[in-house]
Amino acid sequence: MAGVSSKNKAVGLVAAFAIFLLSMEIMVMHAESAISCGTVTSDMTPCVGYLTSGKGKPTPNCCGGVKKLAGLANTTPARRAVCGCLKQAYSQFPNANSAAVSGLPGACGVNLPFKISLQTNCNTIN
Repeated sequence: MAGVSSKNKAVGLVAAFAIFLLSMEIMVMHAESAISCGTVTSDMTPCVGYLTSGKGKPTPNCCGGVKKLAGLANTTPARRAVCGCLKQAYSQFPNANSAAVSGLPGACGVNLPFKISLQTNCNTIN
């Protein structure tokens, strides 16, 4: 009987360890995509004047927000989340100048791996 009991304990430990590893993976995956649209909107708020007029240059506060978002978008899930939030925010501003919107990262000296556009398919971003 002692052999069966030891075997059951070993199986239980292996199962517990497997559950622990799975939960850690889920937590890491969730953390990677934990960028809220509230954060994106907040970072982009200083850009509204430039994005609606399309004239001049974006303000330093605007570019600071763009640079912050580019820094947050450092994994595929994070880039997809930022893309989706930018599209959602863009759709709320029908008066936005599309050339200013798509050119904003470049105007701020930032390279985003996707174009800010309502037509961008965020699910294809890697």
